[in-house]
Amino acid sequence: MKFLVVGLGNIGAEYAETRHNIGFKVLDALAESSNTSFVASRYGAIAELRHRGHTITLLKPSTYMNLSGKAVRYWLDALKIDTSQLLVVVDDIALPFGELRIRTKGSDGGHNGLKNIAELIGTTAYARMRFGIGGDFARGHQVDYVLGEWSAEEREAMPARLKLFGDAVLSFASIGLERTMNFFNGK
Repeated sequence: MKFLVVGLGNIGAEYAETRHNIGFKVLDALAESSNTSFVASRYGAIAELRHRGHTITLLKPSTYMNLSGKAVRYWLDALKIDTSQLLVVVDDIALPFGELRIRTKGSDGGHNGLKNIAELIGTTAYARMRFGIGGDFARGHQVDYVLGEWSAEEREAMPARLKLFGDAVLSFASIGLERTMNFFNGK
């Protein structure tokens, strides 16, 4: 069975360590722990790994986050993967730092990357894994916060959180979405 796991982020060195790029960070950590690396390809960088007989393609779109749907649509079609085998990793300001929440479908929650994906694949019925980035910002400063860098405490906790999220991605591909949700949500 084949899976497509998409990490959302913005391209460019100036965004590399920002909260909004956590999707890229999760996929980078998973690729590194799986001894694979990303290669530039159409609409993004991709890496492929095998886990328990399943092929998992990791995608970091080369479009800006708000236009991620184009890359997702292209790779779903190119790899002949159904949306039921799609998982999108994204930041979420409504969750405390590092909290993991997986959903089978739902609204974009104001996240423009998720909104664009739903528009271009024609459904909101795809799995998304949200990485809590917290919401400790003054009213009107959301953009500055999500495009800001991690605090020292967050950076220190990051390796353990990235491992947990990588484990959840592998679980999604090996035991399915429902069981993965039961095991990982809220951790």
